[in-house]
Amino acid sequence: MSEEEIRNLERRGPELVYMAVADDIARRISSGELGPGDRLPGELQMTETYGIARMTASRAVRELRERGLVQTVRGKGTFVI
Repeated sequence: MSEEEIRNLERRGPELVYMAVADDIARRISSGELGPGDRLPGELQMTETYGIARMTASRAVRELRERGLVQTVRGKGTFVI
């Protein structure tokens, strides 16, 4: 799902927005667009890019951590593993 498709998701529908964002970033990692050691955009940048709330961005990053795709270093950011 692209950034534009995520922006246009029906927020009251069954699709979980944070999962759509996490899936998009995971796709970017698997395609090589984001490689090991690359820093993910910050939560504020994600809110602008995807048109989502900061809590949604935070939950998407947590989902990526749970999948083992990224690691968050406090005070530095979130990086692709």
